[in-house]
Amino acid sequence: MTSYIALLRKDADSDFGVEFPDFPGCVTAARTLEAARSAASEALALHVEGVREDGTALPTPSSLDTIMADAANRSAVAFLVDVPARPARSVRINVMLPADLVAAIDGATTNRSGFLAEAARARLRMVR
Repeated sequence: MTSYIALLRKDADSDFGVEFPDFPGCVTAARTLEAARSAASEALALHVEGVREDGTALPTPSSLDTIMADAANRSAVAFLVDVPARPARSVRINVMLPADLVAAIDGATTNRSGFLAEAARARLRMVR
């Protein structure tokens, strides 16, 4: 999985700000540290999605030494944010399930395929 360095900044009278030196213009802000971390993941995911849709290659992640060599970055706190993997191509399959199980699944979700895929992923994590 590819990760990029995010820089966290906070002035006394401001929210937490996050920027990505490898993606100029990819910035976000939030009131709390945890919200800033979450917003950083979302901002990077949206930015990467746009880059991919444009057909442009993602940049090679810069090293921490390279980013911190810029004097303007030395007062920031660096942390890594993972780039979400490209979703795999979906494949249609036919399965047979008991009617009561299908009804229970349909009662729990509006996306049967997504529900079953997540259940399969959770089970696979348990057996690995």
